Amino acid sequence: MPLANPALGGPKYIRVIKTEEKGSDVNIAAHMINDGHIGLYDVAVVLSNDSALVEPIKIVRQGLNLPVGVLNPIPAHPSHELQKFATFMKPIRKKVLSVSRFPECMRDVNGEFHKPTTWA
Repeated sequence: MPLANPALGGPKYIRVIKTEEKGSDVNIAAHMINDGHIGLYDVAVVLSNDSALVEPIKIVRQGLNLPVGVLNPIPAHPSHELQKFATFMKPIRKKVLSVSRFPECMRDVNGEFHKPTTWA
């Protein structure tokens, strides 16, 4: 990736490891709209603080006339855009979030795996 302020005579690019998930916003939006359209729910509830979901929330609320609630995992910094368009917005309390997580260690057909050490 390019350096923001490369040193004179130094490298202009560096190699980085970028671990960014892609596509989940689009998948959530597609399923929320499709599932609402075919009548699979009465109320949609989205666990997010990502304002990228404003447009699908507007489509479900205005186009399908269905309520959409937002559960915010970052209560200290709620998305004001989501607040404007959600039917309701509620914070997720830390205790509720912590007891809802998978165990520290799990096993599948490939063996044992653990949650990242950086996760609280």
